[in-house]
Amino acid sequence: MMKLYDYCRSSAAYRVRIALNMKGLEYEQIPVSLLEAEHRSEAHLARNPQGLVPILEDKGAIINQSLAIIEYLEERYPDTLRLLPVEPLARARVRSLAQLIACDIHPVNNLRVLKYLVAEFGISEEQKTAWYRHWIQAGFQALEQHLTSSAETGVYCQGDSPTLADICLVPQVYNANRFKCDLSDFPTIRRIHAACEELEAFSRAHPDLQPGA
Repeated sequence: MMKLYDYCRSSAAYRVRIALNMKGLEYEQIPVSLLEAEHRSEAHLARNPQGLVPILEDKGAIINQSLAIIEYLEERYPDTLRLLPVEPLARARVRSLAQLIACDIHPVNNLRVLKYLVAEFGISEEQKTAWYRHWIQAGFQALEQHLTSSAETGVYCQGDSPTLADICLVPQVYNANRFKCDLSDFPTIRRIHAACEELEAFSRAHPDLQPGA
């Protein structure tokens, strides 16, 4: 059975849980608490020198980075539910939307960045929240425009089946809600998020239902 080194509130780990659930793959969760610095242990750093989660272990192989893990699952288990379209342009669009979230919005707002801002620059909780909300607003404005301006958008980010783009979207909305970001200007994002939350693969991956929550 595959092993997923996981932290319940990690957006990146949340993505991989959704993907594994969508593909119907069994996996053992191994919680790694970022709050208790378990990610800095010698054993964990041997698996990933960055000291991050998620990490997927499959048949002795170690894979880091959530998007790489998900694409590995897509290629390794092609007979399960597809997470990327077959048609090249649709496939590129899904990757583009996913990377907008995973590479542009998420990195400036993740836990280690927020902790660094507090520790090194002494920013207040109010300033930290303002930072977080600013980057959510900027990123979601662009994402909403991408979604509303394309005929490719359907029930989900790409058509009427969830894809990698939706897998990245849901954890980011979860975090935006945690920081009480105003999402009223993003009706398409909220609609797609609600549709995803109706699916068991997404709801079962929710942070509150994971070990260590």
